[in-house]
Amino acid sequence: MDYEKLRKRMVKEQIVTREIKDKRVIDAFLKVERHRFVPQDLINTAYGDFPLPIGEGQTISQPYIVALMTEELRLEGGERVLEIGTGSGYQAAILAQLCSQVYTIERITSLAKRAQILLKELNYNNIIVKLGDGTVGLSEEAPFDRIMVTAATQRTPPALIEQLKDGGRLLLPLGNSFSQVLTLVEKQANHLNSRSICNCVFVPLIGKC
Repeated sequence: MDYEKLRKRMVKEQIVTREIKDKRVIDAFLKVERHRFVPQDLINTAYGDFPLPIGEGQTISQPYIVALMTEELRLEGGERVLEIGTGSGYQAAILAQLCSQVYTIERITSLAKRAQILLKELNYNNIIVKLGDGTVGLSEEAPFDRIMVTAATQRTPPALIEQLKDGGRLLLPLGNSFSQVLTLVEKQANHLNSRSICNCVFVPLIGKC
């Protein structure tokens, strides 16, 4: 199967036509091999316009949602980014194309180990995978220029707000299992400004906070 052709079609039909305009984001999606991040029995559907199960009740998100979330971070290249919810490692790989360092936290051991092995195999040297509770963040590496949460929560974990740099951006799905809104939180002079982006569906964020 010609995965490069499928990847180009995915970008053209699912991402560009839905008004993702950041050329660096588009180039990242053309480069990262999405089929490497899905289970072997689903590899032929890796570039479809839908999320896919990756085991342990988790999913790899629809390509467009990954692109939208990535674009909303407004990455310029020098940022340190914290991702909550490593999952397959695909989102981390996309982010790694666009910033200087990605720290990604996964609470499920099997997923964290699988992502860590794959990302190392693919030579992503600017990604550090941590096993732990993402709701408490990663205080030893804080502060972060950007934080992305890839699971739904009814409130923004206080630790993540604390670990976000002034002038930083935090993106997360807010809501319950039935109704979620992708929300951008910007921290300016220690004040928080929030903006709703779109409705979405993510697995729930599980942790202490």
